[in-house]
Amino acid sequence: MKPLQVVFPSRADPESPVIDLDLHLPLLCFRPETVLQILTCLLTEQRVVFFSSNWALLTLVTECFLAYLHPLQWQHTFVPILSGQMLDFVMAPTSFLMGCHLDHFEEVSKEADGLILINMDNGSITCSSDNMAVPDIPFLAAQTFIQRVQGLQLHHELDLARAKASTDLNDGRACRRAWQQRLNTHIQQLTLHLLVSIFREVKNHLNYEHRVFNSEEYLKTRAPGDQQFYKQVLETYMFHSFLKARLSRRMDAFAQMDLNTQSEEDRINGMLLSPRRPTIEKMASRKRSPKRTVDRRMVVSMPDLQDVAIPELPPRNSSLRKTDTASCRSGTAVLNVPSKLTYMFKIPEIHFPLVGECVQAYYKDCVSLLSKAMGCLGPDSSMLLARYLYLRGLVLLMQGQLLPALQDFQSLYKTDLRIFPADLVKRMVESMSGPERAQAEQMPKLRRLIGEVLAQPGEAPKADDRVKNFELPRKHLELDDFVQRVQESGIVKDTGTIRRLFEALTIGHQKLIDPETFRDFYTCWKETEAEAQEVSLPASVLEHLDKNECVYKLSRSVKTSHGVGKIAMTQKRLFLLTEGSPGYVEISTFRDIEEVRSTTVAFLFLRIPTLKIKMTSKKEVFEANLKTECDLWQLMVKEMWAGKTLAEAHKDPQYIQQALTHVLLMDAVVGTLQSPAAIYAASRLSYFDKMKNEMPMVVPKTTAETLKHKINPSAGETFPQAVDVLLYTPGHLDPAEKVGDAHPKLWCALSEGKVIVFDASSWTTHQHCFRVGTSKLNCMVMVERNQVWVGSEDSAIYIINIHSMSCNKQLTDHRASVTGLVVQEGLVAPSVSRAPNETCACAHASSQVYSCSVDGTVLAWNVSSLLVTSRFQLRSGGGLSSIRLHGGCLWCCTGNRITAVAVNDSLRQELKIEENFQEKSASFLSFQLVPEQEQLWVACAGSNDIHIWGLKDLAQPPQRVHLQDCSKVNCMLRVKRQIWVGVTGLSQGKCRGKIYVIDAEKKTVEKELVAHSDTVKALCSAEDRYVLSGSGREEGKIAIWKVE
Repeated sequence: MKPLQVVFPSRADPESPVIDLDLHLPLLCFRPETVLQILTCLLTEQRVVFFSSNWALLTLVTECFLAYLHPLQWQHTFVPILSGQMLDFVMAPTSFLMGCHLDHFEEVSKEADGLILINMDNGSITCSSDNMAVPDIPFLAAQTFIQRVQGLQLHHELDLARAKASTDLNDGRACRRAWQQRLNTHIQQLTLHLLVSIFREVKNHLNYEHRVFNSEEYLKTRAPGDQQFYKQVLETYMFHSFLKARLSRRMDAFAQMDLNTQSEEDRINGMLLSPRRPTIEKMASRKRSPKRTVDRRMVVSMPDLQDVAIPELPPRNSSLRKTDTASCRSGTAVLNVPSKLTYMFKIPEIHFPLVGECVQAYYKDCVSLLSKAMGCLGPDSSMLLARYLYLRGLVLLMQGQLLPALQDFQSLYKTDLRIFPADLVKRMVESMSGPERAQAEQMPKLRRLIGEVLAQPGEAPKADDRVKNFELPRKHLELDDFVQRVQESGIVKDTGTIRRLFEALTIGHQKLIDPETFRDFYTCWKETEAEAQEVSLPASVLEHLDKNECVYKLSRSVKTSHGVGKIAMTQKRLFLLTEGSPGYVEISTFRDIEEVRSTTVAFLFLRIPTLKIKMTSKKEVFEANLKTECDLWQLMVKEMWAGKTLAEAHKDPQYIQQALTHVLLMDAVVGTLQSPAAIYAASRLSYFDKMKNEMPMVVPKTTAETLKHKINPSAGETFPQAVDVLLYTPGHLDPAEKVGDAHPKLWCALSEGKVIVFDASSWTTHQHCFRVGTSKLNCMVMVERNQVWVGSEDSAIYIINIHSMSCNKQLTDHRASVTGLVVQEGLVAPSVSRAPNETCACAHASSQVYSCSVDGTVLAWNVSSLLVTSRFQLRSGGGLSSIRLHGGCLWCCTGNRITAVAVNDSLRQELKIEENFQEKSASFLSFQLVPEQEQLWVACAGSNDIHIWGLKDLAQPPQRVHLQDCSKVNCMLRVKRQIWVGVTGLSQGKCRGKIYVIDAEKKTVEKELVAHSDTVKALCSAEDRYVLSGSGREEGKIAIWKVE
């Protein structure tokens, strides 16, 4: 037992297999090209038989190939060694992976058909049938894999030649183990990158809400030479299981690699989910051929119109920390993986004979060594502590010491939830005797743990994880069915847009969509995109366009005031592609349009429909004889013009994205209906143009000057979601961190425990939605650079690891909704972010965090040990909504009073609602401390004033700052010498989300900002230079404001 080693999986991916193999063995047996052929056979689930004259090698090599497939898993029979008496197993009709001695090669190849025969001794692969055709792995992925394998050092002796000589045998063994671990890590990353390269674009054809995979459209996007490979893979059980994991948004090794190797363009498209149309940059770089042109028309995919690319990327904020990410996303970066630390735990000597006393002595020694190892751990070793707690709990359980074992599992529950053995603990609690159970329930923490594990249903029904394939409808669709079917198809996700599409397609008919109309619409959509995909612009034209522009619509060849040619529409402009010698003539940018109208011009005895566009920067009017296309182009240009106007007024590029969606849907509707009423039907989708004409939204000058940009955390969702909490965390340039971790981040809490993380240097998505619990989140705070603590309605505090973006810890000592978190004052960094009713501080080196819950409980936490160091209950009772630290006191806000309490629970000051307001309905909503002026700023329900008390004497009457047209104050934020107040108020006679910026010294309103179409729910500061506001669920967007 002395050489025994136990290796635990990587924390980043707890489902990763435990590797105790030399993963380079297959690379010694086979050429890289043959390794790829074998992987193809496994991915397509063939009947595979390995042969070797070395029995041991059979198991080792086949296990290595299964490890190469991770996180995909072999779903069929696996028998690494078949004896001579079991050779008839290879006659099985289903997929399998087996191993035989080389002596049986001829016998097996003659007796069974349809087998893949792999000779490990000579590195060859053959088929037992002449008519078998195993497809090749996609070319680009294969070439990259081969090049990287050739760059590996597979021989330890060559690597050892560079090292210094040593006569110590143990040193040699340790050196060999370290080399093997490094090589294994490189090979795992290499094979994982191969799988990511093959299946990266699967996510573009998934609908997560309805768990649909559009396999037909995915196949059409594959290169013609790769389609046979994908056809076979898509039919396998292995790929079906892989799809289930993708649709469940599992953050496994595949998802993490995909995220880490994304380009900047992919990250932007991931935020707005760009349409699959070639940008000018891609158009300039691609090489075309006639064969590809013909094939491409047949393999075009469905775009997701909700996901149109952002037309003009906001300039990177020069004030926020930036880091060059090119190196970490380059193709070769995958191999430069830092070796993971391996922690060694030496198990005690086993005492023989294995009788009762010896076994108990062994258990006792294990517990002693584990306890000693835990005592030597530093405060930052929570990951290793969790593993030790798990082991010691198991050993104590084997000893029959149920109570100590339960205490270890309770500590594990708080330290790392992902490895907590819930079923084991439940069975252990149920097996406890009456006195043991009573003793355990006397301890509050164990009583809470027992209640939670017993409350979990033993056989809860599994969630529906089926993967549906998209199919065209076969019966008439009502509105709700139509909405779901369009979302499943990937055409558009926004429910409001789909409802308008339904109205357009049913103009003058019964409110039902028949299968033929849906099929025509679907076909028209694909054909329209196929035409856009095949647009080929000459280099002389490309140089006039921005690299991120896409051509979304081309007219027929028409006569214009600038000559004969085709009118092209991008997300930024209209231009004429002249005929003859193809040339570029700019018509206008959407920003420059002044008027668009449709008229007719006389030609002989005919009146030809003509589109006229007047620009602000040119005197001449552009005219185009568009004939039958004239009315449609008028609708499209006016909608894009309106979208651009709204986008610039609101600093929100999503208006352009939505306008493009409307334009392309108009085109598809006209192509589908092909009737005199088609234009009228398409006009139902002219949403922004009607909005601009019927309800002109004038953005106040102050708002326009202060607003910098807007982002949409609900992009890709079917409905907008409220932004409940915002937290900004500054970047760090720690060499030990990944490049991406050095960027500042914006954390956004949405409904039902959803958290989205944005890269605050570019405002692109850093981490797509992940969950912490299933309840509403109330507050967030950054602790010691590497953690974000999140308080939830379900009474838990979730701890997110910033580097791994995983939530493995939770604190469960509160008994009611957690409403506030604050880091101990004096160790808080200058950069502070706050959420509604709560202070969210970013601490670089804090030792204590205070949390409060709505029942009036306040807990103080030791950050290193995650233990409660002190607790007290507010004497004023429940309703505790927020806490702040100032002057060595905790300031606590409840509905009827604001209390300053020393950390030892002694009352210092108290402000009572009944002593200051006569109204019975009055209550404190939010408060803010201004240390420079020693003031307490308070917002109250039923009042549109901010009340200001001096901290030295709360008995004095307060000063007041009146907020004109304010209905309700939701949140307050101190930035420099200003107080920003987020409210629900009136603007232009309508209820809006507004922000009042108050000068803290003069106590006057400096600015009144019309922030959102819905209420302002959250505010946070980015380095005191920008303020970010989050809106309610009607809008669901985040606005970025400049601080002066």
